Amino acid sequence: MSESPASPLTTADGVPLKVSLRRAVRRSKIKAFLLVSPLLLFLGIAFVMPIIEMLWRSVDNPEVTTHLSRTVAALEGWDEESLPGEPVFAALVEDLREGQAARNLGLLSSRLNYEKSGMRSAINRTARQLRTIEPPYREALIELNDTWGELDTWKLIQRESTPYTLTYYLAAVDRQLTPTGEIVQVPDHLKVHVSLFWRTFWMSAAITGLTLLLGYPIAFLLASLPLRHSNLLMILVLLPFWTSLLVRTTTWIAILQSQGVLNDVLVALGVIADEARWQMIHNKTGTIVAMTHILLPFMILPLYSVMKTIPPSYMRAARSLGGKPFLSFRRVYFPLTIPGIAAGGILVFILSIGYYITPALVGGQSGRFITNYIAYHMQTSLNWGLAAAIASILLFVVIVFYMVFNRLIGVDKVKLG
Repeated sequence: MSESPASPLTTADGVPLKVSLRRAVRRSKIKAFLLVSPLLLFLGIAFVMPIIEMLWRSVDNPEVTTHLSRTVAALEGWDEESLPGEPVFAALVEDLREGQAARNLGLLSSRLNYEKSGMRSAINRTARQLRTIEPPYREALIELNDTWGELDTWKLIQRESTPYTLTYYLAAVDRQLTPTGEIVQVPDHLKVHVSLFWRTFWMSAAITGLTLLLGYPIAFLLASLPLRHSNLLMILVLLPFWTSLLVRTTTWIAILQSQGVLNDVLVALGVIADEARWQMIHNKTGTIVAMTHILLPFMILPLYSVMKTIPPSYMRAARSLGGKPFLSFRRVYFPLTIPGIAAGGILVFILSIGYYITPALVGGQSGRFITNYIAYHMQTSLNWGLAAAIASILLFVVIVFYMVFNRLIGVDKVKLG
């Protein structure tokens, strides 16, 4: 007798078991996605969209094409060897009349003034005198303001007539475009951003090193003490998290200023003379000291979480094999704490780069970070394009640093707790 083929396994409803399992897996994935969808939506709105907006604003250049549309159209085919003809000047007058009536020439004048000093006054003065201007417009505009008789002015208008620009990024690294399109350095008295970038990076590295130097012994003590004593010390470590950042920063101002607590103690002990008090605030020293204190817990906690997992028997075994205390520490204990050092280092360094409140309050002119100038361009100069370009460069540097860190150490080895 021939054997009949085995029938596939089915559920109570008669559905093949494989199909039922696939459906169950699909339903579980949908449920999991629905559970995390509020978080994904929040991240998209609060994190991804602002970054996209920042990157777009750093290259967006709509002012000239929007407010000088007739002028831009009339400049097509211009040879750039001599001043444009009468039709271009007539188009400029029409654009300025329209902008004056709509009261929206401020953005245009500010945008062009970023690239060439004096453009704001030229546009505003010309717009106010439009009622008295009669054809031929070329001679009338040049007589009204010499800026319209300069070849560089029209080259600038034509160059900035594109909807996107890289001039914000050039300004962020102290570069500019010449009328001929060459990239050159800005004058020495305008060079500020590159030095601020370097200052931000080396001071952040110094703060990271100091937090490691101070935090490593504290984390070791926390991991070695009995639980009753370590809990008390942990409360002291976490205390800064329960205090306002502004309060902590202003406290350091009271401590470090010339007539502050620290200088008074040093004068009372005879370490320094009263007329030779140390200037420890509104400079690099104040920024490094205050930020080291503020960011110290971010170094201690990753170190403690790693050290707590290291069995004390490792050091005892190294000592029993004849190793001296320092050699046992260097060869056995310290390599096991490298994941905690890496986690604390990358955390403190990235946080340091992005700080701006503390450097603004205690740093003065010499202790400010590049982030303070981002805030300046956002709130005072209103040059949002330049602020976005600086922030984009900072974001790029952080990503590169993260990639190098991942290549050399490996993010998978980092332990935060």
